[in-house]
Amino acid sequence: MENSDIDFTDSIPEFYDTYLAPLIFGEFAEDLAKRVMVESPKTILETAAGTGVVTRVLAPQISPDVKYVVTDLEQEMLDFAQNKQPEQANVIWQLADAQDLPFDDASFDAVICQLGFMFFPDKIKAAAEAKRVLKPGGEFIFNVWDRLENNVFADLVSQAAAKIFPDDPPLFLERIPFGYYDNDAMRKTLQDGGFKHIIIQDKLAVSTAGSALHVAMAFTHGTPLRNEIEARDPDGLQKVALAAVNLIEDYLGKGEISAQIQGFVITAS
Repeated sequence: MENSDIDFTDSIPEFYDTYLAPLIFGEFAEDLAKRVMVESPKTILETAAGTGVVTRVLAPQISPDVKYVVTDLEQEMLDFAQNKQPEQANVIWQLADAQDLPFDDASFDAVICQLGFMFFPDKIKAAAEAKRVLKPGGEFIFNVWDRLENNVFADLVSQAAAKIFPDDPPLFLERIPFGYYDNDAMRKTLQDGGFKHIIIQDKLAVSTAGSALHVAMAFTHGTPLRNEIEARDPDGLQKVALAAVNLIEDYLGKGEISAQIQGFVITAS
């Protein structure tokens, strides 16, 4: 994996939370929180929390005696998430690498990860770490995106980027966030990490945006796709965003637009 694939620094967190989060993360976050609360866990660890989309859904639902530790690899993302969240004594914010967790064995009833597992360079190690810190009977619950072609908005933005850079298309979206969809590969990764019981379920939703510009800004400015574009052309961000707007409007029309988003929810224990 390239370093730029996990670089959510500079202004990306703000664009991520303002544009991308409401566009494609909301329903997946609600679903993940609901699944976690079924077992009424007393200790919860969230890895790769990003700007805190799941945290904002889950934290108000837990009782004061529940310990909820929220982590991310990037301090800037973690700070952004914490600043967006009302102060809550039982919600603890901590910088941590999901592949090398700074917690004792058998510390948590649940480990959750919202659309972050595909970013981990060593997924087996990340799975093994989740298993290590889980108490007996605990669950690792996370979600990932399906292939790019089944996520219309992201696919159109990726196509637009390829039109601007036909000889060297930026492939971040296809390679990372929408590149880990093989169910057999997921199952093997989790088994190699020590999990025995694995359930993989489809998650289909509809994403709605007020305009094509919102969609273009979400993916070009709010993800590390930005790093790939600017590496090719310092002025390329606006070019790709405008190309994406035109392509999205040609495909879906102007004004408010809706399109399919699709992923998987995985429960391992």
